Amino acid sequence: MYSDLKGKTAIVTGSSKGIGKAVAERFGKEKMNVVVNYHSDPGGAREAVDNIQAAGGNALAIEADVSSEEDVKKLINSAVEHFGSLDVMVNNSGFNGAGAFPHELELDEWQKVIDVNLTGAFLCAREALKYMADRRMKGSILNKSSVHQQIPRPKNVHYSASKGGMKLLTETLALDYADKGIRVNAIAPGTIATESNEDLEGSRKSEQLKKIPMNEFGEPEQVASAAAWLVSQEAAYVTGATLFVDGGMTLYPSQLE
Repeated sequence: MYSDLKGKTAIVTGSSKGIGKAVAERFGKEKMNVVVNYHSDPGGAREAVDNIQAAGGNALAIEADVSSEEDVKKLINSAVEHFGSLDVMVNNSGFNGAGAFPHELELDEWQKVIDVNLTGAFLCAREALKYMADRRMKGSILNKSSVHQQIPRPKNVHYSASKGGMKLLTETLALDYADKGIRVNAIAPGTIATESNEDLEGSRKSEQLKKIPMNEFGEPEQVASAAAWLVSQEAAYVTGATLFVDGGMTLYPSQLE
């Protein structure tokens, strides 16, 4: 646990399920004020809020589409109005999109993934940075990337491009705001046991495990533990970094087979 996080306010986008929910709930255990953002799952957001409050944190659920500039501004303003501050912004929202060979990919499918995964992260970071920089705050931005910022994902050019873009988004923001004491980092999960991977069974699961040196899927809570460290003062001299939480997946060339 990180005592410096107690009482600080964090927004976690897309935190009604999966990794985002695990991060929000871990922040609750750190006794933080947590804004649980959701787009289409109010039930999951309500459960996350209840879990955060049961752990000793404070929580509020806010619906917002991160690809909408207006929604993002409302999200930031609502968080500040409710909790009085914003110290941590976690850009977790993202999705894979429909898999297809690039020549078969419709433009609207490309755009939807880029709008949420990359533009959404930029919009949320931009508004959080405005708030922090104007007040000379030493805040923290954390982007959830993926091993696919390094490993191309077959038939998912839109997803791979969005995560490759997030790598340099993270590094450029870190460079631009380092002298203001605002740290910007990324966390890059590998294959995590979330709802999106529930359909991996039998031979498909075995094939995926072959790509992971530790031979097991990660747990959302393991990603959340790394996220808590990155936004805490224990990582005060870390900015512009991507922390891979992948069981060694990025070490093997076999993931391209």
